[in-house]
Amino acid sequence: MTVTDDESQVTPSYLTSDGDVDASLRPKSLHDFIGQPRVREQLQLVLHGAKGRGSTPDHILLSGPPGLGKTSMAMIIAAELGTALRLTSGPALERAGDLAAMLSNLVEGDVLFIDEIHRIARPAEEMLYLAMEDFRVDVVVGKGPGATSIPLEVAPFTLVGATTRSGALTGPLRDRFGFTAHMDFYDRGELQQILARSARILGARLGEDAAKEIAGRSRGTPRIANRLLRRVRDYAEVREDGVITKAVAQAALAVYDVDRLGLDRLDRSVLSALVRSFGGGPVGVSTLAVAVGEEPATVEEVCEPFLVRAGMIARTPRGRVATAAAWEHLGLVPPPDLAIGGIEVRANEPQMGLFE
Repeated sequence: MTVTDDESQVTPSYLTSDGDVDASLRPKSLHDFIGQPRVREQLQLVLHGAKGRGSTPDHILLSGPPGLGKTSMAMIIAAELGTALRLTSGPALERAGDLAAMLSNLVEGDVLFIDEIHRIARPAEEMLYLAMEDFRVDVVVGKGPGATSIPLEVAPFTLVGATTRSGALTGPLRDRFGFTAHMDFYDRGELQQILARSARILGARLGEDAAKEIAGRSRGTPRIANRLLRRVRDYAEVREDGVITKAVAQAALAVYDVDRLGLDRLDRSVLSALVRSFGGGPVGVSTLAVAVGEEPATVEEVCEPFLVRAGMIARTPRGRVATAAAWEHLGLVPPPDLAIGGIEVRANEPQMGLFE
């Protein structure tokens, strides 16, 4: 058994699966949650205000990129309210009956968490409107002229929706949330605190310099930071003496193809193809995906967001363009006529994939 320094919980040493480990690393309260100070303050006011009035809090929408703690925050909301948490996801609610069955089993005050709520099916979404506003659903029995609508009361509940694409939510659904919080990427200092806490829970001996090194390669995302920590711990236990120093972290991350900026093999393949095969672009996503042997959706949804945020790729109406930072990261000299930001294209270069 491993007892953490500042946690009231005890983490069993037999937690071996990724699911068990992930669960053990989740913060259990707003006080334990590191980062997102503005969101935590706002949520505290919403939850404590409702508790003081003895009422059910307004419905809450959490938006932001994957891995920033939306699911953990939903669990904390239920814990802060002292109520049960019911979990489901948008893709799982294909029919209105699926949602009606879940809503009918709620107890007053329960928290219903719907992950990827922007992917909920239209019939279920329309049923959700009435449940969120009036705490009732209309169940249609029969078909055709003989169909009958039976109203069913739903116990007052709080819906917590999580989405990575808030723009994909319909207006009527978005308007029914009383509070919307956007989760931002974490800075290196916050990720270092998260890594230090995770290391204590895992029983890993993590040096401060090593935590800084891992945090700098985590793309501002706690989920990635914790994943890299587990892989570095494996390396330290198998090839070293178990102590994670900066040198050990660097050697481990080199084995797992994570470079100093957090780019992995696929990211570098995309950059390399864009620069070496297409002269820096512009080039369409489909052409770029073929060049690296991946699906266009993988390049666009997995690689591109971070590369754009890191300032290595620019999205233009004519296609993707490599910036000077991309050339330099690959150890290449940018062309002299490359404009700042990589928006302009040299006149003598072929413009491949511009209409994809």
